[in-house]
Amino acid sequence: MDLVEQLVLILAACLLDALFGDPVYRFHPIRLIAAWSLACEHRLFAIGLNGRFGGILHWLLVVGGALAVWCGVRAGLGWLHPWLAPGWDLFIAYSLLCMRDLLAHGQRVLLALDDLPQARQCLAMLVARDTGRLPRDGIVRATIESLSENLTDGVLTPLWALCLFGLPGLILVKAVSSLDSLVGYRNARYARFGWAGARSDDLIHWLPARLSVPLITLAAVLLRLHPRLALQSARRYHAMLPSPNSGWSEAACAGALRVRLIGPIQSDGQLVTEQYMGDPDWPADLDAGHLRAALRLILVCCLLALVVGLMLATLRMSM
Repeated sequence: MDLVEQLVLILAACLLDALFGDPVYRFHPIRLIAAWSLACEHRLFAIGLNGRFGGILHWLLVVGGALAVWCGVRAGLGWLHPWLAPGWDLFIAYSLLCMRDLLAHGQRVLLALDDLPQARQCLAMLVARDTGRLPRDGIVRATIESLSENLTDGVLTPLWALCLFGLPGLILVKAVSSLDSLVGYRNARYARFGWAGARSDDLIHWLPARLSVPLITLAAVLLRLHPRLALQSARRYHAMLPSPNSGWSEAACAGALRVRLIGPIQSDGQLVTEQYMGDPDWPADLDAGHLRAALRLILVCCLLALVVGLMLATLRMSM
């Protein structure tokens, strides 16, 4: 694939995502990866490979299977007609990018804020914490947190993987992220078996998470928010989250918006934390205006990420 074809693929996939959002259909690639992962897991557990070695085999089967299916279908379609192979590439790239959906979830919460039960239901699609009793400010904080956390793993890493490594890179990233969601838990069943999925997910997002800070800072400059606070907050508060990556973008967004995030969080009826992310004099009683500002910030970050990605693709193809 030459430079022009690569740039056309990236731009066309992003345009389709912007126009239509993530396609919902039975055989969506992520659903197929999840079904294949579950089938492989059951088989490996049945033969006693439920430890770390079994988890590595599971990782190879799921990631390798996803790449093999894409490559095999592409080869078959290319044999039938030269235009079918690039059409397949575009369809898969469009199916695996989800920039619009991230913003759409936040927008649904914003539109429902005057109806707290409805807003809580919308928020439950974004977060794993208990949402049934969250007040308005807690709903807004949780939504901004989800938007900022998912900026890295939902937008930056997949998009830049596509730009730097083509479709194989995008498929690998999405397969690894799916594995982390499916088996990357620290419980009795997956503590060892899910090790490969969890650690590889940490690895692929490591650099994009840290690059999210200058990206958010630049977006804050363009929107006349608080770029200096974005840098300071990322440095001070990124370690508040247990993930080695999620805290960078969340802390940077907190500073850019000059708001406190996190606060009291309950999961399964238990209080997880009461700590706030952000300086004590920043507001924590957030409202619809703060969520609108956050949505604008994430939108500009997505556009800047696309510009950076196109530059990376051009640089790679010219080397």
